[in-house]
Amino acid sequence: MTAPAVLSRSDSPTPVPAAPAQARAAAYEHVLHRLVRRELHVLARLSAWAAPDDPERTAALTAHADLLGRLLLQHHAMERELLWPALLRALPGADAERGRALVAEWTVRCARLDSLLRDISTAARQWAVAGTGSAQKAFTRACVALADAVDVQTAEEERDLLPLLVHLPAGEWAGITAAAGCALSGRERRFVLGLALEDACPGERARVLAALSPATRLAWRLTGRRRHRAAVVRLRGEPPAS
Repeated sequence: MTAPAVLSRSDSPTPVPAAPAQARAAAYEHVLHRLVRRELHVLARLSAWAAPDDPERTAALTAHADLLGRLLLQHHAMERELLWPALLRALPGADAERGRALVAEWTVRCARLDSLLRDISTAARQWAVAGTGSAQKAFTRACVALADAVDVQTAEEERDLLPLLVHLPAGEWAGITAAAGCALSGRERRFVLGLALEDACPGERARVLAALSPATRLAWRLTGRRRHRAAVVRLRGEPPAS
C-alpha cells in the first residue's frame, strides 16, 4: 500500500478540481504528514494516561500504533520506490545533484524512523503480555521518541524536498497514484480518511473528497463520518476536531 491509495485513489474517481500535478503531490504530502504527526502525539498522551493492566485499552492503543506504523512504512515505500525516483528523473541539471543528496539524507532519516517503529512494535507486544506499569511506560517512551523524530523528519522534508516537486511532470503524479497499492482493510481506509479530514482546510477537504468514487463519497457522508466520530471517541475519549 501507499498512502495516496488511501487519500486519493478510487475505482472510479470523479475529476479532482484542476490544479498542477506538482501542487497535488505536495498537498498530499502535507496532509499525510500532519495526520501522522498529530496521531503519534495523541497516542503518546493517551498511553501515558492509560491503566497499565487494562487489556482492552492496551489492545486499542497498540492497534492504533500498529495502524500508524503500517501507514508510515507504506508512505515511505511510496516515496522511496515511486515519488523520489520520478522527481530525480525530472530535475534539471542545476538541481539534480542537490536533489540526489537530499534524497540520500531522507533515506538515512527514514531508516531511523523505521527502527523506531520496530521499537514501538516490541514495546506494544511486551505491554500486551506483561500488563505492567513499566511496560506501559516503555510503550509511551517509544511513542514519544517516534513522534519527536517524525516532527523533525517531516519538517526537513517539507522544507527541502517538497519545493522540488515543482519540477514533477504533469503526468507523473497521476501515474504514481495509479501504481499505489493498498494493504489496509476497508475499515482502516475509512478511518484514515477521517483522520486526514479532521484538521484539513476547506480546500484540502474538497480535494480529498473529490478524489473518492461517488459511491465512497456518498457512503462517507451517510454513515462514514458518524462511524469515524464514534471510533475516535472510543479511542480518545473525545470527538474529532471536525
